[in-house]
Amino acid sequence: MRTLSDMHAVALAATDGMLSFELTIASEVFGEDPRYDFAVCGSGPVRVGRFLLDPDDGLDRLARAGTVLVPGWADVDADPPPDLIEAVRAAHAAGARVASLCTGAFVLAAAGLLDGLRATTHWAHTGVLAARFPRVTVDPDVLYVDNGSVLTSAGKAAAMDLCLHLVRADHGPAAANAVARRLVVPPHRAGGQAQYVSAPVPARDDHPLAELLPWITARLDQPLTVEDLARQAKVSTRHLTRHFHAATGTTPLQWLLVQRIRRAQELLERTDSGIDTIAAAVGMGTATTLRRHFNRTVGVPPDTYRRTFRG
Repeated sequence: MRTLSDMHAVALAATDGMLSFELTIASEVFGEDPRYDFAVCGSGPVRVGRFLLDPDDGLDRLARAGTVLVPGWADVDADPPPDLIEAVRAAHAAGARVASLCTGAFVLAAAGLLDGLRATTHWAHTGVLAARFPRVTVDPDVLYVDNGSVLTSAGKAAAMDLCLHLVRADHGPAAANAVARRLVVPPHRAGGQAQYVSAPVPARDDHPLAELLPWITARLDQPLTVEDLARQAKVSTRHLTRHFHAATGTTPLQWLLVQRIRRAQELLERTDSGIDTIAAAVGMGTATTLRRHFNRTVGVPPDTYRRTFRG
């Protein structure tokens, strides 16, 4: 077991195709902090977007670091480079704390570091991660997961949440707050990825519900039942349920609830309407009902969501 002082050496594992946003976040948090010895490590010059990056050291340095960061990379359908997988696996075996930023979770999973563990990644790729690595318990509704020596974060800005969490774990809340203040970001965000995921809507215009779904979204303020929807679609409730699952992956009432929540999010973001008014506008009836469903679905109360997104 490494001591905390050893963890001050932070190595970022760089490879062609990695995402520049996560690289920048890691550099800003750890590269500008004198408490950390930060280095970008790769097997050679690395292509990052339109830029060519010359790493500070080779991938073998990962095994000598206390913390290894694996940033996201663009092509999640391709297998990670074997030398990167081996270097990450060797670093973990040597006792390093290994953290992935965004789709870097695919590298950790390929290295076997997530087997039997809970993990997350960008919400758009959680299904792919779960399908490709069935031994990993993928949680699509959180900003990051801390398993001790292995950590994963959700997409983009959640990489900042995880980096601040690492600083907080190393040096305490005051240190993390100071870094957040320097970067002008919140030191801790409530809720999870559910705040940022769009409601499921079929991509095709020729599906059996093509006319029904707009009809529903235009009447979210009205009480609607499965029978009402089936009558409008001129099908039985059984056929309606089957069509809904095929087109949206969920049930009619669950889809309707998500649409109501999504409309409530829009009203919270764009208007000054009170919670009671918004509850009526989205068919929830009362502020109590809206708060209950909103908190359960999004992960934070409506008032917290408004403060976060009205800025």
